[in-house]
Amino acid sequence: MKPGLYQQQVMKLTMTQELSQAIALLQYSTQELLVYLETKWLENPLLTIESSTVSHEIPRDQSKRDRLKNTGVSTNWIEQIGEEVPSLEKYLLSQIGTDVLNKMELKAFIHLIRNIDENGYLRINLEDAATLVGSSVSVVFKSLDILQQLEPHGIGARNLQECLLIQVCQVGERPLAEKLLRTYFLPFVDKKWKELSKDLGVSLKEIQDEFDYIQTLNPRPGAIFTSEKPSYIVPDVIVEYKDGKLVVGQYEGNTLQLHVNEPYLQKMQNHRDPNVNRFLQEKWQEYQWLSKGILQRKETVLQVMIKIVEKQPEYFFRGLGFLKPMTMKEIADDLEIHESTVSRAVRGKYVQTSFGTVEMRSFFSSALQSTEQEVVSGTKVKNALQTILELENKQKPHSDQELAEILRDEYGVVLSRRTVAKYREQLGILSSTKRKRY
Repeated sequence: MKPGLYQQQVMKLTMTQELSQAIALLQYSTQELLVYLETKWLENPLLTIESSTVSHEIPRDQSKRDRLKNTGVSTNWIEQIGEEVPSLEKYLLSQIGTDVLNKMELKAFIHLIRNIDENGYLRINLEDAATLVGSSVSVVFKSLDILQQLEPHGIGARNLQECLLIQVCQVGERPLAEKLLRTYFLPFVDKKWKELSKDLGVSLKEIQDEFDYIQTLNPRPGAIFTSEKPSYIVPDVIVEYKDGKLVVGQYEGNTLQLHVNEPYLQKMQNHRDPNVNRFLQEKWQEYQWLSKGILQRKETVLQVMIKIVEKQPEYFFRGLGFLKPMTMKEIADDLEIHESTVSRAVRGKYVQTSFGTVEMRSFFSSALQSTEQEVVSGTKVKNALQTILELENKQKPHSDQELAEILRDEYGVVLSRRTVAKYREQLGILSSTKRKRY
């Protein structure tokens, strides 16, 4: 071997900025795309965004925003429902008199309130709070004791056990529930009730009654004070039944368009500064990339949805129980695109159908073998499993093995006990021992 310089032609895929941006746009949900475009809009003065999801053209000038706010043009009354949320700090302070706490205790009390999370739990150690306030632990402990006596009951608890115990103690007259929570919390929640029945000398029915009562308590007492606005699902596509055919189209309430800010462009084009011209060229290129990326995103999502409808007509005609097994690879092969492209196209996207708005990803499910040598979708099996569990005798709940046998005998689906357990856990259903009622 000798050292030297050689020329060689090699073909390879390079991740350009345009390709990277197209991939990002495709996998964004509608809300994520709007946030991304608003960020770009702030960076690029040539951009003007028009979206029906925000009901008006986004103003660039702050004075325009103020005018819209003052005139009420963009007022969305639905968004404002439940917007006035009382302050937790003010609500708690209003419940104590001025003579209940001295100056240092009040300081510790306020510090504890400001360390309560959105669920109402205290997220600071008492020793740390004492150090930060500059007082003794006993002062902080007294402030915490008063805090935990206020409404909503359970506020200021340090864990779930303490939260439920505070609520039981406030109500009173439930000595068994108090004892179960205070002394036997872990075996109680794990439903090791036969051992508890022997230790406490009570019947399983009494423990069941206390369990039902504790289920009515509030595990998140601070949630009513959160000011977070609800998020709304905006469909990307719609599937309608017209003239005996299924028609796929873009949802009218989800149109998004980019325009050029013509007055700004004309004003800056007359500039002779080469730096300004270079800046305009970069922003113009970015505008073209974004426009092309949004168009490609729209076309890809529509093509994927059209292919899904072609493969799942019974689902749209007859309902949720008729979903056939289908993988993303099948759609990708038919459209001659990569499987990852299909995955990005359905991520966070929703479709409006005659029976509701569903996530596009839910159309894909694995194929399971039936006793009649036919394939059944995993979604259909989960629906069947949920139906069986809703109708079961709660005093004698089915084990996972019994569920596998019922699915085989009544639904013709062959599943192992492990697979049944996996589907049950995905549905958020507890095991038979924890579902049992006494």
